[in-house]
Amino acid sequence: MSGEETEIFTWPMRVYWEDTDGGGVVYHSRYLNFFERARSELLRAKGIHQMELKENHGFIWVVTEMNVKFKRAARLDDELSVSADFRWSKGVRQGFEQVITRMGDDAVIATAEVTAVMLHADTMKPARMPDWIKQKLEQ
Repeated sequence: MSGEETEIFTWPMRVYWEDTDGGGVVYHSRYLNFFERARSELLRAKGIHQMELKENHGFIWVVTEMNVKFKRAARLDDELSVSADFRWSKGVRQGFEQVITRMGDDAVIATAEVTAVMLHADTMKPARMPDWIKQKLEQ
């Protein structure tokens, strides 16, 4: 990538009842769903459609590692902004950094470092990410 500043992709979300425990606080596993949605929307925004990737090119992504740090609680009706930023590619692995921020007060709710691996959809064996995908992610 060049030394130019690029805007980090963000996806807005609202916290619904289904995301919370009995006290109206987001249940810890739901943050993984929020992170996943933002990564999926990042790919879509870059012109990488996951079903097309599987059906036409024979590739899928799987998350192999995720380091999540919970900073604050999100609550029922909070409006959140979830970022997804492609950071690196090495061999068959790709790294993403993500942050969930509460809109309004800009409080950081949670952060995640995500490692994903591209696989051949038919064999589930690791595959190097094609250059055309890497170029789209780095745009």
